[in-house]
Amino acid sequence: MATDAARYDDQDEVPLGGYAALASVFLAGTGTFALLARRRGVRLPQQVPPWDVALLGAAAYKTSRVLAKDKITSFLRAPFTRRADEGEASEVMDEPRGDGLRRAVGDLVSCPFCVAAWTTGALVCSYAASPRLTRLVCGGFGALTVADWLQYAWTWTQRTTES
Repeated sequence: MATDAARYDDQDEVPLGGYAALASVFLAGTGTFALLARRRGVRLPQQVPPWDVALLGAAAYKTSRVLAKDKITSFLRAPFTRRADEGEASEVMDEPRGDGLRRAVGDLVSCPFCVAAWTTGALVCSYAASPRLTRLVCGGFGALTVADWLQYAWTWTQRTTES
């Protein structure tokens, strides 16, 4: 893989092996869920209503921000990242550290877009197994997302009235 990595990244900084390991974990997790769900007779929904898609999306957005950017979850990221800066609204900017798998995990957990794929996967599996419970949990994260945007709106109105 080293020669492939060198051709992919001239600085040899992209942990392709670590990315492959993480992708394998993701695929193994979803595959295991699918097998267990099938064995237990979980019936997949015929369709997913647009409101559920919006609710799942809002929850995936918020959970990915909580995991990748909140100060309170820094302890989860700390073995794989270092604090680079403070962001807006008490969010933090972490950057990956180390190399190989450690660097790949650092890339994952410091990127809300990357974490969103994992949280969406977990929420979709949960939705397939228990739609009512998942809607409730997603409703909570959706409400938190609305609250965040209201906080941003309030802050913006205060800044514009002061200037």
